[in-house]
Amino acid sequence: MTESGLKREDIFVTSKCISNTHGYEKTLKGVDTSLTKIPGGYIVLFLIHNPHSGTKLRLETYKALLECRDAGKIRSVGVSNYGVHHLEEIEEARMEAPTVNQIELHPLCQQKPIVEYCRQHNIVIEAYCPVIRGRMDIPVLQEIAKKHTRDPGQILIRWSLQKGFVPLPKSATPSRIHSNAQVYDFELDDADMASLDALDKGKEGAISWNPVDEP
Repeated sequence: MTESGLKREDIFVTSKCISNTHGYEKTLKGVDTSLTKIPGGYIVLFLIHNPHSGTKLRLETYKALLECRDAGKIRSVGVSNYGVHHLEEIEEARMEAPTVNQIELHPLCQQKPIVEYCRQHNIVIEAYCPVIRGRMDIPVLQEIAKKHTRDPGQILIRWSLQKGFVPLPKSATPSRIHSNAQVYDFELDDADMASLDALDKGKEGAISWNPVDEP
């Protein structure tokens, strides 16, 4: 971060706590440990990475993160891989809704009930695996890419943006990173969006662990 020459406020840093670090005291300690590794004295977004730890520890963790936010150590509290029932337990505990829910999301796996809940509660939806880990051999996707003279990855990212999601494409290849950002000078039309929407396979379309149904 320091070597980039960028200002701290121009860099969006997200950190996470996995299930074996959940719990009130562990979370407080984990945030402090993260802060020792990140310059600037704060983390922009801190996520509960998965729901594996069960209701009690999830809620303890969430409470600790809200306290860290109020103390200025982090700016926003979010969750990842949370299904509707995980989000409802936060509401039932009378704690404020998370800022973000980060879930697997792409045309093959659209997670509509979770998306609807998040929209109703003003929770930002971050879409991971938005380019389906390079699975570009889908005829409809190829046709739309050809129509717009774009690569399929750009079409998938554009779909995500037009859905109102925050897509999180991952790449270590500079040319691909650049290509993934070239998605703001065209739009998919209604027919394109409908064709991509029709690819939804529900849970069967997931290509990652997608633990949104964990108890």
